[in-house]
Amino acid sequence: MNPVDGKETAHHRELVVEDREAGYPTLAGRPLAAWVHAAHEEGVEAFRADVRAAGLDEDGIEAVLDYCAKRRCEGAGLTCAGCVRRTEAEGFATIDAFIAAHAEITFERTGARLEGGGARRASFVDFDHMQKTWAGEPYWFWARRVLRKWRYGIRRARALKPDRDTHSKAAGLPTPAVLLMAPQIAENIGMVARAMGNFGLDDLRVIDPRDGWPSETARAVASGAAALIDEATLTPTLAEAISDLNWVCATTARQRDQRKPVLTPEEAVAEMRRRTNSGQRCGILFGRERNGLTSDEVADCDAIVMIPVRSEFASLNLAQAVLLLGYEWLKAGDEASLGRVTTYESPITSGVHLGRDIPATKAELLGLFEHLEAELDRLGFFFPVERRQVVVRNLRNMFARMDATAQEVRTLRGVVATLARSKGRRTREAE
Repeated sequence: MNPVDGKETAHHRELVVEDREAGYPTLAGRPLAAWVHAAHEEGVEAFRADVRAAGLDEDGIEAVLDYCAKRRCEGAGLTCAGCVRRTEAEGFATIDAFIAAHAEITFERTGARLEGGGARRASFVDFDHMQKTWAGEPYWFWARRVLRKWRYGIRRARALKPDRDTHSKAAGLPTPAVLLMAPQIAENIGMVARAMGNFGLDDLRVIDPRDGWPSETARAVASGAAALIDEATLTPTLAEAISDLNWVCATTARQRDQRKPVLTPEEAVAEMRRRTNSGQRCGILFGRERNGLTSDEVADCDAIVMIPVRSEFASLNLAQAVLLLGYEWLKAGDEASLGRVTTYESPITSGVHLGRDIPATKAELLGLFEHLEAELDRLGFFFPVERRQVVVRNLRNMFARMDATAQEVRTLRGVVATLARSKGRRTREAE
């Protein structure tokens, strides 16, 4: 058995063991496939508890998932039971070949059984389940999915640490649910997830998507927000999607003859912030790409949201609409930061950032003015003389508007001195 360095640190060297005798990698004496299967089926939070119970830290388990996600087992010549790689390695190309390799396959639900000419035994819930799972599952794909959720959760937790200036006073409160009514294009769902990630929305609910679910296309387009796709709730009807919500607004570009409040995005967000702070759950319903929401769907909502647009061209892309509402949501709170903030950067505010510089003092500015005016006097710039006072006043106003730093004033004085010396030298050479 050989230990594998899942991460380049000594602390994690003994985590994954490539058990060549058993033919599969293990973690803490348990097949790695069992860990990956549990992570995928139970969810990240339950998996986190399992990890801690086994005495592993979170960095360690990320290294383990990374081992499976990158298919490092291939280099070791190992396969896990239940993984597609095991079936491929055993040469089962068809379900008939799989059945033939078993002496008996039983089905729990019906009590039926199949007999083959092999020596193995297997059991499935029913025949349909066998048809879907006989070839195994892509465990490395599952590991990648769990890793995305894991890392997204870590990034989110770090973003909400109390010692960060971007921390929200309401960080523990839920964000509005983003409800997509029968979305037709998978790429749009992915772009919605990305917009949600940009503005701190983390509850995506997909209602009856046209192209099925889950969607790898949506996940790919979501980029760094793929975890939102993985954690999205899928429901067949609008009623199920909004069942736990107290207040829902419907977005539309068309006027509706319904007696409901019509709100701008800013007004809708103010209402959702108020309700969320009082313990209510809110949601924003977005319609189909082709024809939006039906009147019956709007009727199930509490208010209508209409985004200010040019009246002749009012339709927005689905992700654009989500982005605008998300922007208003984040702007109304105190969670936002201007651009990216890393471990080595502090949040910034709008305006000019002087860094370590400070604005020049009035004495430094007056020194610049007097220096400049003296050199201009010496070189005969002020002509006619009676206009001198007006020109000096204009120059001082111009430089005062710069709001120059002390360093900038010193630089300008150096420029004035250099130009004056050069002019004086050329004058003497001409004489």
